[in-house]
Amino acid sequence: QVQLVESGGGLVQAGGSLRLSCAASGSIFSINDMDWYRQAPGKQRELVAGITPGGTTNYADSVKGRFTISRDNAKNTVNLQMNSLKPEETAVYYCHAYVFTTGMAIRGDNYWGQGTQVTVSS
Repeated sequence: QVQLVESGGGLVQAGGSLRLSCAASGSIFSINDMDWYRQAPGKQRELVAGITPGGTTNYADSVKGRFTISRDNAKNTVNLQMNSLKPEETAVYYCHAYVFTTGMAIRGDNYWGQGTQVTVSS
């Protein structure tokens, strides 16, 4: 099994910054893409940013130029630096990873963290 544990959420004023971190642990053989999603009350979960094992990144248009995703493959961690935060970005932020696990055979599956609350006050 694999666990993804997020940290770094909290309350920040509009225009402020937060850094989210996510650490994967368990029977990990390798990790493919790692992503950050968010879900605001009453809205669908949306992709915020993603990063491949080689470091190629992609961002939602709404966060380009303000958010930066990074990962440490040796530590199985992914971070999201969020700058110039807006009140409408208040949401629960989730870490996601496609992980290949060891066992009787190598198997790939999607894993999610429990989510961390980010609240941006106006």
